[in-house]
Amino acid sequence: MRTLLTNGSVYSPADPHATAIAFDDGVVTWLGDDTGAGPYADGADEVIDLDGKLVTPAFVDAHVHTAGTGAALIGLDLTGTKSLTEALDKLAAYAATLPADAVIDSAGWDETIWPEGRPPTAVELDRAGGGRRVYLSRIDGHSGVISSALIPVAEGDGFDPSGRVERGANHRVRDALGDLIGPEQRRQEIEAALRAMAAKGIGAFHEMAAPHIGPIWELPIVRELAEQLGLSATLYWGEPGAFEHLGTYGLAGLAGDLNADGAIGSRTAALREPYADRADHRGHAYLTPEQIAEHVITCTERNVQAGFHCIGDQAMDNIARGFELAAEKVGIQALVAARHRLEHVEMVDEATIATLARCGVVASVQPMFDGLWGGPDGMYAERVGDRWHGMNPFGSLARAGVVLAFGSDAPVTELGGWEAVRAAAFHHEPSERITVRAAFQAHTRGGWRAAGIDDAGVLAPSTAATYAIWQTDADLVVQTPDERVAAWSTDPRAGVPVLPDLSQGTPACVRTVVGGRVVYEAEGWSQ
Repeated sequence: MRTLLTNGSVYSPADPHATAIAFDDGVVTWLGDDTGAGPYADGADEVIDLDGKLVTPAFVDAHVHTAGTGAALIGLDLTGTKSLTEALDKLAAYAATLPADAVIDSAGWDETIWPEGRPPTAVELDRAGGGRRVYLSRIDGHSGVISSALIPVAEGDGFDPSGRVERGANHRVRDALGDLIGPEQRRQEIEAALRAMAAKGIGAFHEMAAPHIGPIWELPIVRELAEQLGLSATLYWGEPGAFEHLGTYGLAGLAGDLNADGAIGSRTAALREPYADRADHRGHAYLTPEQIAEHVITCTERNVQAGFHCIGDQAMDNIARGFELAAEKVGIQALVAARHRLEHVEMVDEATIATLARCGVVASVQPMFDGLWGGPDGMYAERVGDRWHGMNPFGSLARAGVVLAFGSDAPVTELGGWEAVRAAAFHHEPSERITVRAAFQAHTRGGWRAAGIDDAGVLAPSTAATYAIWQTDADLVVQTPDERVAAWSTDPRAGVPVLPDLSQGTPACVRTVVGGRVVYEAEGWSQ
C-alpha cells in the first residue's frame, strides 16, 4: 500500500525542508518538496493534503506502567485533587457505584499540595470507601495508604498503624492486589492505556514490570493487546536472576523498576544527607553496590540488558560503584555492548555521570518530574532544599555523552510527548536545559536506542513508516537555551529541521501510524 502526504512540514534530518513524504508497505520510500511528489501520486492508495500539518516520527514512551495508567483512565484517579477532603469525597462517590465486595486500587494523591499536608488514614478510607478494600498509592508509587480490610496483608516492615504503607508493606499490598483484581479488569485497563498512547502520538512504549508492581501474568496481556492495536511493545521485568522469564515472556531485559531505592516524595529515595523536612531520615537503599554488580555481571555474561530504578544521590553512588565492580570483572567494552539502562537518574553528580558515560549506560529519564516538582517552590525543594538545583540534570548527562531516553512513568505523570519535551527544554535549572530538538530526539530515537534498536525513530528513506501527524498553530522554529544558536539554526542555510514553538501551545495528534498501520485517527481530520 502506498500513502503520499503533501503540503505539510516533515521533520527529517534527511531533508530539513521536506513538505511531502511517501510510504510503501510500511517503509519510507521518498521525501522532499511537493514539486517532486508527482511520480509518487501515480498508483498511490492514499493521497492526503496535510494543509500545513506537521509529520514527525512517533514518540516512544521509554517508561510506562500500562495497567496502572489504564486504571487511572477508567477508574478512580486522584491526580490533581487539591485537598484531602476532595480526595476522600471522590473516593466516596466512586465507591458508591461499586458492589460491597469490590476492591478499589487507585493512585495520584499528593499531600504536598493539600492544605492538610498529610495523607489519608485507614479510618478515613474505611468511612469513605464504605468498608471496602481500598489501596490508594501516592503519586510516585512508592508509598500508599490502605483501608483496615487490607491491614492483615500489609503488617510488617514499612507498615504504620495509621494505614500508611511503604517498602515491604507497600509491596505486599501490591502483591495481594494482583490476586484480588483479575485478568479481565486488567485487560480493560491495559487496552485503555494503549489507546490513550496512540491518541497522543506514541507509537512504541517500554513496559516496566516488576514483582512489586504487578503479577507477571500481566505481561502476555500487554503484548497481546499491543499487537492487536498495532503498537510496538518492549517488555522489561525488574527481578534479579529471573533469566527463565526471558524467553517465556519475550523480555528485552531484567531491568526497569528493579529498585535501588524509592522516591523523593515518599522520602524513600536514598540520600547521602538527611531530608530537609525530616532531619532524622535519609531514605532507604534497597541494593548494595555488590548486589548491583552481581546483577550487572550476570546479565552482561548472558548478553541481557540489566537496569535499575535509582533516584537519590546515595543510590546513585551505589549504582556507580556497582558498575565499577562489574567493569573489573567483565570489562568496559562488554558493559558498553550490553547497553544497560537506568531509570530516573535524578540526583547524580559529575563523577557518577562520567561512570555512566564510560560504561555506555542509557539514562531513561522523565522530564515531567522537574516540570511538576522542580523549582524553588516545588516539592523537591521542600524535601531536599537547595539540592533540587542538581536534580534531573539532562544537560549534564547529554554533554557527557550519555544517551537519553524520555518517558512518562505513567501513571506517575500523564502520557504526553510534547509536554516532556517542553519540560526538558524549559528545565527549572537553566544550566540543565537542552534544545527542543535534543529533547525530541530523546523521546523518539532515544527510546528505540534504549531498547537496542538503532535504525528507528527517524523519517528517512528505507526507515519504518512509524510516524504521527500533528495539528499545530505554533510557529515552526528551533528552540534552544542559547539564542545565538537559535538565530543561526533557523537560517535556511543551516539546514536544521524545525519543530513547533512549545511556548505557543501543545500540538494535537490527528493520526498515528506504526510500521505502516494506522493505530489512531482523529475523526474527519483530513477532510
